Amino acid sequence: MMIPFYKMHGLGNDFVIVDERARRHGLSPARIAALADRHRGIGCDQFVVLRPACRAGADVFVRFFNADGSEAGACGNASRCVAEWLRREEGLRECVLQTRAGLLPAWIGQDGAVTVDMGPPALEWRDVPLSQAADTLHLPLAGDPAAASMGNPHATFFLADMLDMDPSVAGPLLEHDPLFPERANIGFAQVRARDAMRLRVWERGSGLTLACGSGACAAVVNAVRRGLVDRACAVEMDGGTLSIAWRESDGHVLMTGPATVSFTGAVPAEGVPS
Repeated sequence: MMIPFYKMHGLGNDFVIVDERARRHGLSPARIAALADRHRGIGCDQFVVLRPACRAGADVFVRFFNADGSEAGACGNASRCVAEWLRREEGLRECVLQTRAGLLPAWIGQDGAVTVDMGPPALEWRDVPLSQAADTLHLPLAGDPAAASMGNPHATFFLADMLDMDPSVAGPLLEHDPLFPERANIGFAQVRARDAMRLRVWERGSGLTLACGSGACAAVVNAVRRGLVDRACAVEMDGGTLSIAWRESDGHVLMTGPATVSFTGAVPAEGVPS
């Protein structure tokens, strides 16, 4: 028995997508981590498993797993890829994704760009979550980061120069800081204009990635809260640029960008490295 998969990416942030709506494949965290391995597996930043939706109005239930096999509540770039997967497989140009972070509506424009309504950010310290009461706009850490949850925890550092902090050095230390009981995604941002910023993200369980959709959303939310940018902002990352809008009417964050198929394939159901 073979397990079919799609390999997709959003601005170089890459994913393996497996459809388990009709059949479960028994993928344990260890097996997911093995398949995510870039040298011995398929290779990806995150592994995505599709299950039947169990909430009214949803088209599919989406589970996101980091490259180390741990589960994440949400992933912006992967959500865009799932929306594009549904367009290719089922002809849907509008869909609703059920995730641990809630229902995420998504739609595909005439230009092929995918927009996902990531919902409102969680800004209270308990909801990020933090391990102690703190002002999420100014965390008690060197560098004065701000925190927000977009279904997963994010801390954003605002830098005068992108060389002021090395994400590959600071990222793994900050990801595991005691302030973050569930670890955290760490963003390093430089505001360049009221409608533009540069961003790099160290993702928990995956490391430094070419792009992070939820990280871009959190960075814009935190920058707006500090009065640094307007509610509509282009976020340039190593892999490309996302358009983020924090809608004032209902507080929802809209993320727009590409979703691309790299290749499709299949791996044996038995004998998958674990």
